[in-house]
Amino acid sequence: MPHHRYRDVFDRVEVPEIARRWPGNRIAQAPLWVPVDLRDGNQALAEPMDPDRKRRFFEMMVSVGYKEIEVGYPSASQTDFDFVRLLAESDLVPDDVTVVVFTPARRDLIDRTFDAIAGLERVVVHMYTATAPLWRDLVLRAGREELRERIRTAGEHVLRRADDRVRFEFSPEVFNLTEPDYALEICDMMTGLWQASPERPVILNLPATVEVATPNVYADQIEYMNDNLARRDGVILSVHPHNDRGTGVACAELAMLAGAQRVEGCLFGNGERTGNVDLITLALNLYAQGVDPMIDLSDIDAVRDTVVHCNRIGVHERHPYVGEYVHTAFSGTHQDAIKKGFERDSAQRWEVPYLPIDPEDIGRSYEAVIRVNSQSGKGGIAHVMRTEHQLDLPRGLQIDFARIVQRHTDSSGTEIDSATLWELFTTAYCGGSVGLKEWAVDQGDRLTATLEIDGELVTHTETADGAVSALVRMLEAHGRRVEIVNLVQQSMGAGSSARAATYVEYRTPSGTAWAAGIDDSVVASSLSAVLNAV
Repeated sequence: MPHHRYRDVFDRVEVPEIARRWPGNRIAQAPLWVPVDLRDGNQALAEPMDPDRKRRFFEMMVSVGYKEIEVGYPSASQTDFDFVRLLAESDLVPDDVTVVVFTPARRDLIDRTFDAIAGLERVVVHMYTATAPLWRDLVLRAGREELRERIRTAGEHVLRRADDRVRFEFSPEVFNLTEPDYALEICDMMTGLWQASPERPVILNLPATVEVATPNVYADQIEYMNDNLARRDGVILSVHPHNDRGTGVACAELAMLAGAQRVEGCLFGNGERTGNVDLITLALNLYAQGVDPMIDLSDIDAVRDTVVHCNRIGVHERHPYVGEYVHTAFSGTHQDAIKKGFERDSAQRWEVPYLPIDPEDIGRSYEAVIRVNSQSGKGGIAHVMRTEHQLDLPRGLQIDFARIVQRHTDSSGTEIDSATLWELFTTAYCGGSVGLKEWAVDQGDRLTATLEIDGELVTHTETADGAVSALVRMLEAHGRRVEIVNLVQQSMGAGSSARAATYVEYRTPSGTAWAAGIDDSVVASSLSAVLNAV
C-alpha cells in the first residue's frame, strides 16, 4: 500500500507547544450537550428527514433533556427553512430550550437564515467558514488576510441583523488543520466584533472536521486556545469532533479535560463519513463514572428506536451501552462472573464484573444479559435456567447439564434459546420409565402409591424415614433399585401458586447422575424426581 502518499499531522499543521495540564484533569460535570442530528446528521443521510421525522426527532430530544439543539441549515433547503418556521410559529420549543441554526459566512445566506428565525424567542446563529490552508487554497481561493476580511464582513452583517433574542456562535471549520495563530486571530476578531461578555457569551466552536491525529493532539490544540483566547470569560468553548479515525469519543473527552465546556455531536454518532462524535456514548461514559450526564436515558431503547426511524439507519449490535449484544455474555467465564455479581447485593453500589452500568438503569432487562452458545459455561446456563425457568440448579447438576448443552451447541453451531434449554433439561432429567398414578402420605412417613411398571398398575404401602425412602423400597421390590446420594428441594417462585422442584443425585455404575421432578407440591416433586432417576 502506498503509505508514502500521506503525511502525519505534524507535517500538515503546527501543533502548539504547551505546558500540558489536561492529562492531570478529571471530568467532574457534564458539558452542555448540543445534538446536531437535525442539521449535520441530516446532511449525511441518503434520504434526508421529512418534516414529520424531524419533528419526532426534535420532540424526543426535548423529552430526554437537551437544552440546546441545532435544528437546521435554513439556507440549504426549503425543508430546513420550513422546519425552522414551524418551530417559530408553534409551541414546540419549551421555554428552557434554545434552538441553533447554521449558516455560511455569506450575506445572502445569512439573510435567508434570519428570515427563517423570525419570531423565535431564543436562538443561536451559528456562522462558519473553513480556515485550514487546503480549504483556503483549493475551495475558497483566498489567502489569510482576504479570508479574515470575508469573515469579519459576514460577522458584521450577522450583528446588524441580530437583536436581543440572538446569541452568536462561530466555527473556524477544520480548526484542527488550521494554523494555531490564525485560528486564534480569527476567533479573537469574532469575540471582539460580537462583544463577548459573561452576560452574553459568544460560542467558539472548534471542530475536528476531519479527524487526522491521535486525540492527544486535539487536546493540545484545545488547551492552547483555552489558555490564549481573549475575553475568555465571555466565551463558551465548544468542540465538534468527527470520527474519521474512530476516536471521536476520545477526542471529545480529552478536549473536555483541556477546557471545552460544550460538545456538539449526534445521537449514536451519525454524520458525514464515519460520523460525528456520539453523544449517547459520551453521556453514559460519564454516568458509568458516577457523573450526572444531565440527560435522561432511562429508556434508551425508545431513544434508539426514534433515531433509527428518523435516520433510517440501524444502530450496530456492538454499539456501546445500546447495541443488542453489549449487555450480553456468551463466554462461560464471563457468564460465571456476572452470575456471581448478580447474586451479591448491588443496590447501593454497582459492582458486577463485565457490566460497567446496571442495564436496568437504561431500561434494559436482565433477560438477555447471559445467552448460551458453544462458548458458554455452566454459570451462564444456570443463570438462564434461574431467570427464565425459576430453576436454581445445584452445582453438580449445573456441571452435568452444561455438558449436554455443549454437545447440542457444538453439533448445531448456533445460539440456543431458553425454550430449547428447557427442552434439553426435561428430556435429560425428567423422563422416567416408571409412572406414578396415585399417592398419599399418612403421618409423614407412610406412603401409599400406585405405580405403573412395565404397563401394569401395582399398589404398595411402605413405611420408612419419609416418603422418598418409602418409594425407594417399593421400587426395589420390583427390581428397580435406585440409590439416592443427594436431594435438593426448591420453590419455583413465591406465593401460593409457586411450584416445587426437586433435584436428586443418584449412584450409577460409573459414578453419579442427576434427575429432577417438578410438581405443585414438594412431596410430589420429590417422588417424581426419584422415579425419573429410575
